[in-house]
Amino acid sequence: MFKLLHDKVWVFDVEWVPDPLAGRLLYQLPDDMPDTQVIQEMWKQGGATEENPMPYLKTTLCRVVSISFLTRYKNESGIEVKLHSLPTDAANPSLTSETNIIKTFLQNLAKRQAQLVGFNSLSADLKILIQRGVAKGIEAAQFCKRPNKPWEGIDYFSDFSDWNIDLIKILGGWGKSTPSLHEMATVSGLPGKMGINGEQVAPLWLNGELDKIIAYNEFDTLTTYLLWLRMAHFGGFFTDEAYKQEQDFIRKLLITESEKPERKHLKDYLNEWDRLKALNV
Repeated sequence: MFKLLHDKVWVFDVEWVPDPLAGRLLYQLPDDMPDTQVIQEMWKQGGATEENPMPYLKTTLCRVVSISFLTRYKNESGIEVKLHSLPTDAANPSLTSETNIIKTFLQNLAKRQAQLVGFNSLSADLKILIQRGVAKGIEAAQFCKRPNKPWEGIDYFSDFSDWNIDLIKILGGWGKSTPSLHEMATVSGLPGKMGINGEQVAPLWLNGELDKIIAYNEFDTLTTYLLWLRMAHFGGFFTDEAYKQEQDFIRKLLITESEKPERKHLKDYLNEWDRLKALNV
């Protein structure tokens, strides 16, 4: 279990797709080969089969297309929760660039000095941000700074740091005993995958449907946050009453944000959450 719950918490999730440029460079493919064909070749080189035509590729060979994060700040006026997504505008090329997405997230995380929470983040989400940040020549000195001793400062690189919590490390076991986010959420009465799964992200990106990827990314972030709340309640960081109040904060957030045209999909998430609650899961 994690030891501390900081006053500033960022719960995040990252979406990525095979990077056509990486594929062209690594496999010496023609510059004019369409992205779709390049990605097909990348999957082929990655061990594609009839049963698994889109195998999981090394994150180094993928590009980040979306980061969603839910922030929880405790201050004198109480608790404040907000849902953020990068890019902030799916139609603006300068904002959708991988460099902008990664740089904005890492630099602001370090500036805010928030506790980072994810699901399989140590092995995947955080690793791809570091790998692709290096590949893109991004400067993230404050994020990378490490203390001389664990108790002397923030350390996002340590597997044992309270500043970087991976929920799967607490919930997981060996092999099949490790639950997916969808499985853990479902048995906990929380919305899991809704309509879209990870295998559809690359096709959506190739079709120019980044807005749908961002919506999917926000769903996973909300689910990770609600699971983190449940685990914090399990660990005694929230009383029964405080846990209910924390859930109400998210409910109010969903109601308010779903009124925005670009976030109307959050109504579906709220409806699914209500359905599961009605089943007394």
